[in-house]
Amino acid sequence: MKVLLLKDPKDKDSGPDPYIKELGSYSLEATLIPVLSFDFTSLESLFGKLSHPECYGGLVFTSPRALEAIKICLKEKSKKEAWSNSLKQMWNIKPTYVVGKATASLVEEIGLVPQGEKAGNAEKLAEYICSREKPNSSALLFPCGALKREVLPTVLREKGIPLESLTVYQTAQHPDLQESLSSYFSQQGIPASVVFFSPSGVKFCLQHIQKLSGDLINQIKFAAIGPSTAEALRGAGVAVSCTAGSPTAQDLAAAIHTALQPHPCSGPQ
Repeated sequence: MKVLLLKDPKDKDSGPDPYIKELGSYSLEATLIPVLSFDFTSLESLFGKLSHPECYGGLVFTSPRALEAIKICLKEKSKKEAWSNSLKQMWNIKPTYVVGKATASLVEEIGLVPQGEKAGNAEKLAEYICSREKPNSSALLFPCGALKREVLPTVLREKGIPLESLTVYQTAQHPDLQESLSSYFSQQGIPASVVFFSPSGVKFCLQHIQKLSGDLINQIKFAAIGPSTAEALRGAGVAVSCTAGSPTAQDLAAAIHTALQPHPCSGPQ
């Protein structure tokens, strides 16, 4: 059975995409279609703030893209040297809070130690941070996207924990999205399952998929990587067949495998 994953492929340097690999272990044939493109902004301002760890109580990352912004900064030789020589060690005295394994692994790549990765979503991470931070302490620095949800900032604000947000990327529709979807449906047919990885993905893809599927849309099991994406699908009037227990390839593959199992009839009709 075919599964359509609406996400960017993993960097080629780091081996096969874990989602394709995990779904393959259930004999599911997965295809990736990139949905989003990102424009990075305020990078000088970002590095300026990273250059003053003494002003902050720690870091918060809820998206791999925020780490990509830092990695772009560190491509500059002088910034990379400043990071390696002192800044990294100074930040490592403070907590670096993250959601999910993908973000955690990127935090490790820049030499920091992630905390809270098992939280799985912004709501649970906010609870985790509140259990560890004191009200009115130094602000946590939160590099984020322009479309960030307000859940985490709202919870921290209610608990009196200061958070300084900095928008470091803008999200837009991938320029090849419509063409890629049309090509997939014409060549592969209707997939057994379509997986959404963000509310933005729902916004940019759903109408195209509904149009391409036509009357066969009810055959598709729609899956979400987490609760906010599932909420966006339901808000658009789509029945969600499964949501990953945590935002990992293993949990998503297991949830899709279960959702695609034939359900026996409950009795005589």
